[in-house]
Amino acid sequence: MLLEEMRQKVVDYGNQLISSGLTIGTAGNISMYDPETGYMVISPSGIPYAKTTAEDVVVMDLQGNIVDSNRTPSSEHSLHAAFYLEKPDARAVVHAHSMYCTTLACAGVDLKATHYAIADTGVATVPTVPYETYGTPELADEVRKCLRESDSKALLMANHGMVAYGDSLEKAFAIANTCEWCAQVQWRAMAISTPNVLSDEQMAEVIEHYKTYGQAKEDGKQSQGYFG
Repeated sequence: MLLEEMRQKVVDYGNQLISSGLTIGTAGNISMYDPETGYMVISPSGIPYAKTTAEDVVVMDLQGNIVDSNRTPSSEHSLHAAFYLEKPDARAVVHAHSMYCTTLACAGVDLKATHYAIADTGVATVPTVPYETYGTPELADEVRKCLRESDSKALLMANHGMVAYGDSLEKAFAIANTCEWCAQVQWRAMAISTPNVLSDEQMAEVIEHYKTYGQAKEDGKQSQGYFG
């Protein structure tokens, strides 16, 4: 089976989407990108995560052509491809309809530095992509525009949800978790008062500190933040 290990990893992390509470039902999707072949593997459309097998995960090129699978790919495959086309370091994308990120996205509120852990995204403010119908080229185009304008490793999508990318699936998933936790903190702070948002200067210092946080990994990359 083509890219079997990556396809199994998408299955495993799809189940984690459910167990972590980042999504429910069949909402959300996960992909990984293999630079050697130029293919991405992406979760199938409409199959419950607990019932998805590695064979169900679809192998595609970045132009939307199916390379290997009898299944229909996630309707958001063009959204995922947008990250791999725009961000050379992207190796995995996690899209979820997590409750608090989606709440902010539906309210038109950017995810801000109410807590410094947002530094996992590499920016002080996670921007919101303007609304377009899910699964359309128009949404993918808006995402690409936003990626060109921001260094953020995550985006909110208006009236839709959130999406994060990383140089590994572990990192993309961790950043998605960070965003959801920070969104919940922001929402709770908004419920009782006006959040005390950290300045760009304060966040720049945190982001610099994150470069040496934790233990160096075997691949030479530093663990970034509490969630990654």
